[in-house]
Amino acid sequence: MKRKIYNELLKWKQNWGGKTAVLIDGARRVGKSYIVEEFAKNEYRSYILLDFSKVNRQINTLFTDYLTDLDSFFLQLSLLMDVKLYRRESVIVFDEVQEFPPARAAIKHLVKDGRYDYIETGSLMSINRNVKNIIIPSEEERLNMYPMDFEEFLWAMGKDELMDYVRACFIARKPLGPALHRKTMELFRQYMIVGGMPQSVEMYVNEGDFDRVDHVKRGIIKLYRADISKYASGYEQKVTRVFDSVPSQLQRHEKRFRIGAVEKGARSRDYSNVFFWLEESRVVNVCFAASEPNVGLQLSRDNARMKLYMADTGLLIAMAFSEKDIYQGQLYKKLMFDKLEVNKGMLTENIVAQMLRTAGNELFFYSNVSRVAEDRMEIDFLVRKPSVTDRHNISPVEVKSSSRYSLTSLEKFTSKYGKYLATPFVLHTGDLAEKDGLVYLPLYMAGEL
Repeated sequence: MKRKIYNELLKWKQNWGGKTAVLIDGARRVGKSYIVEEFAKNEYRSYILLDFSKVNRQINTLFTDYLTDLDSFFLQLSLLMDVKLYRRESVIVFDEVQEFPPARAAIKHLVKDGRYDYIETGSLMSINRNVKNIIIPSEEERLNMYPMDFEEFLWAMGKDELMDYVRACFIARKPLGPALHRKTMELFRQYMIVGGMPQSVEMYVNEGDFDRVDHVKRGIIKLYRADISKYASGYEQKVTRVFDSVPSQLQRHEKRFRIGAVEKGARSRDYSNVFFWLEESRVVNVCFAASEPNVGLQLSRDNARMKLYMADTGLLIAMAFSEKDIYQGQLYKKLMFDKLEVNKGMLTENIVAQMLRTAGNELFFYSNVSRVAEDRMEIDFLVRKPSVTDRHNISPVEVKSSSRYSLTSLEKFTSKYGKYLATPFVLHTGDLAEKDGLVYLPLYMAGEL
């Protein structure tokens, strides 16, 4: 599985290897361990991989007893792992480092020593249990890892050059043309159904069987629920309720997350730990309301109003429909051919959120539920321009899942906030087009914004 983060690791090695460690942070099963070991094999003379979810006690003892004597530390580590280490030519990987916080704390001393490079992988890196009684090393670069994006999915499917052409069309603002657009939309629907979890993609590439892919996805969801029971101690029931409610909340026309639908009489502040845990676990993408579309979206963020999307749309589909629905109703085939009688808006909006987040965007939306009709509007996403100018920095993005839609909110929004706004975009099922100051993009271009 070819992943873009490999190139980010190469940049780190060339620019910062020996000066900092790098931490790959992401949800369980997004492929952290796999890509890091591939990188270690290919880019170093030797490597040691310490998986702290199963490492033996002798290894753990080295971090508590020998950090003041690094010569002995490395000698014993090399002997225990039966790997020869070479100065500035070897890397030591701390896999699942959240399971043994003292190893993460040791990074400060190990990097200062300078003999080898260090790569860490982990999830839930900031919850109290995983940082208790340690000093977070400042010598740590963090890279976020997400499910496979559409281009990585295409690579796995053997379509290595398609996204290059799509990107060129986006930059030139020209359509792909009917035949290529239909083909790309077909691949995009496959991506939406399968999702970006590497196990799911691998199963689909090898077997081409949606039912077997569904089995893999349900296994990942079971793992996430087990993680909630293990790590969300003290509020695991609340986390489970919110996690399980994501599909039903997205199914509503007004997708803003309503905590009252999870627990009667509950308030958002009662669930602050829950939202932090879910965001930190990377199993959801949180999209906050912005009170106005200025360049400082974080400054206008309304923490009381948010939307929760699943970080992987393939997992959302598995959560939203029972196994009986999948197998007996041939649901995936209906989704594939756009014949399913369901609110496809929730799936389409979720995949766009996933693509925007994977491309590095923080997620924001705008909503005004005013009683005054001309002020009442909702914009699905607000995206910053790559470079800040004096005016016109924010692009409003509307997501449409069918060929029939209105743009009333977008029209009111552009009229009210024109001085703030860069190009408005409509993501839809059709090909690229420009009309009346709007750019209509096919859904598979969402990651280019």
